[in-house]
Amino acid sequence: MTQHIKNVVLVHGAFADGSGWEPVASILMDDGYQVSVVQNPETSYAEDQKYTKAAIDAMDGPVVLVGHSYGGSVITEAGNHPKVSALVYIAAFALDEGESCASIEQALPQASKAFKPDSNGNWWIDEAHFAADFAADIPPEKAAFMAISQVPISTDAFTHKVTSPAWKTKPTWYMVATEDRSINPDQERMMARRARAKTVEVKASHVAYISHPKEAAKLIEEAATSVRVDE
Repeated sequence: MTQHIKNVVLVHGAFADGSGWEPVASILMDDGYQVSVVQNPETSYAEDQKYTKAAIDAMDGPVVLVGHSYGGSVITEAGNHPKVSALVYIAAFALDEGESCASIEQALPQASKAFKPDSNGNWWIDEAHFAADFAADIPPEKAAFMAISQVPISTDAFTHKVTSPAWKTKPTWYMVATEDRSINPDQERMMARRARAKTVEVKASHVAYISHPKEAAKLIEEAATSVRVDE
């Protein structure tokens, strides 16, 4: 007997935490999915892998693994977990072997110039530019709170090079955010194309999963119902 996937693990990206997934998670749970939201600390790539793999381990069967932004880098390696049957990237880094988030940004720079390092090896988005460059299409008060509660990303996490991309062996879906100022949309299209991903485009800022939760959930559910797994 085969069935479609019922477990979804959601991985947030840099400068955010897992709470942004709440609208998507609510839709998925209403539709009968079991959902886990990873709170990866962004302190190092290894730590983020550990938290993500723990969430996958805790699921009782095959998983759709979803990543936003830097979370795409995380799921690119964590997706090799035997429970992961499909990958979904939401305006995310679908890195190839030897690439890092930093190298993708350098190859075709993003529009934003507001990313700043501190003396502790962490990166932030300048609060004055956070809404425009990261979350331009969500309510201003929500973007303002995200700016003051942002989770910095370590240099280690941002510069870590992927060694074994799971999208080379796992079915993949991708959502391009056409108004993205944090990852160049043309880089998103390139990464989706080489991953042979089923791709959709939405007119959205970088936080497409917050501003377009219905479209994000639809893509995740398409991945879940397209891959048949043993019961």
